[in-house]
Amino acid sequence: MNADYAARLVSLTTAHIADACIRVDIPVRCAPAGMRPLAAGARVAGRVLPARHAGSVDVFLEAFEHAREGDVLVVDNGGRTDQACIGDLVVAEAKAAGVAGLLVWGLHRDTADILAIGLPVFSLGAIPTGPLELAPRDSQALTSARVGEHTVSTGDVVLADDDGAVFLPDDRVAGILDVADGICDAERRQAERIRSGNILRQQVEFASFLDNRKRNANLTFREHLRTVGGAIEE
Repeated sequence: MNADYAARLVSLTTAHIADACIRVDIPVRCAPAGMRPLAAGARVAGRVLPARHAGSVDVFLEAFEHAREGDVLVVDNGGRTDQACIGDLVVAEAKAAGVAGLLVWGLHRDTADILAIGLPVFSLGAIPTGPLELAPRDSQALTSARVGEHTVSTGDVVLADDDGAVFLPDDRVAGILDVADGICDAERRQAERIRSGNILRQQVEFASFLDNRKRNANLTFREHLRTVGGAIEE
């Protein structure tokens, strides 16, 4: 993913991107609910740099050997909530390697030190204890990572913000961005109209929808929006 796409992605929200995926018929792949940034308001976008944790830090160090500037380290620790798999040293090394941020399907520790480093880090939460045992290394340790029900690789891009994280196929980013930009602009205009007194129900002709639904019980709000040119979805 080039720098221009990364800048455009980070100017949008995960909600805009998820809605755009639906519009262009691409499966929406979100990290599990609970994935949050350590620092509120943090945002990161970049190519996925995958690593499957097995109890040892060396997998991250090896991943950094192949990192590109602006990559996002996506750590698969199986969503475990009984141990932290990354701490301040891994985050500091990631920053030195040019990595833009970390997304951890699992827990972190050393919160204060990580915040001081300043690199965006997203995880399911924190716990003091580190890895509890060493497991056999997965054959896919550096080629893919699981995040909830999804498996991602270097062929994917991730955007993360306060709402969580969403993954996109790298070869579809341009089209998704174009649609997401349109959604964002439409929502901004609608919000401005609400603030000026033109409430959303007026903008989408909601009274007309209710009247038409009396005559056609099967009419959906989405169908109504298509007829009036509304931008929001059900």
